[in-house]
Amino acid sequence: MKLVLATSNQGKVREIKYIYEDMDVVAYSDLIEPFEIEETGLTFKENALIKARAVFAALEDKNVIVIADDSGISVDALDGEPGIYSARYAGVDANDRDNLNKLVDALKEKGVQSSKAHYTAAIAVVTKDAEFTIHGWMYGDVITTLRGENGFGYDPIFIPEGYDKTLGELDDKTKKSLSHRSQALNHTKAVLHSLSKQMR
Repeated sequence: MKLVLATSNQGKVREIKYIYEDMDVVAYSDLIEPFEIEETGLTFKENALIKARAVFAALEDKNVIVIADDSGISVDALDGEPGIYSARYAGVDANDRDNLNKLVDALKEKGVQSSKAHYTAAIAVVTKDAEFTIHGWMYGDVITTLRGENGFGYDPIFIPEGYDKTLGELDDKTKKSLSHRSQALNHTKAVLHSLSKQMR
């Protein structure tokens, strides 16, 4: 079964391929020229669907299954920010480190060294006949000191519940067992296997 990922983020591509190792997974940017998708939704679910629908339409192939992820971190001390704006928290052209540094600075401006926080991932699945969305969450704390080089995004400042290391310090296997995206993707497997049977 061919799954087309509505992303060109190589960190996400690697993570999804790892979980769906028994499936033929390809980034949409390997099939067509990448294009900008305006994320106008107000929730992770809405933005995931916007991305999946846009890529499905652009591919012009009714036999593919497109999956899209929209995810981010919400920090209690920042009233839930950056939330759906996690990937562009420091601006449209910001990179992962720019976003992370802005979050750390925002915490310091509040006079706190740590805060409760959680990651949310919404996975959208779009086919010619149906649409589905599945969520996953990971809870923990953010800190203002960067620790570890593994992972991407806000991983160097997020400590999952029950651990004393950041995601940036944890090995890939442990991180993937905890990850909000892994949880959502694993729950999505049942949907994908059902769809693959219908499409045979």
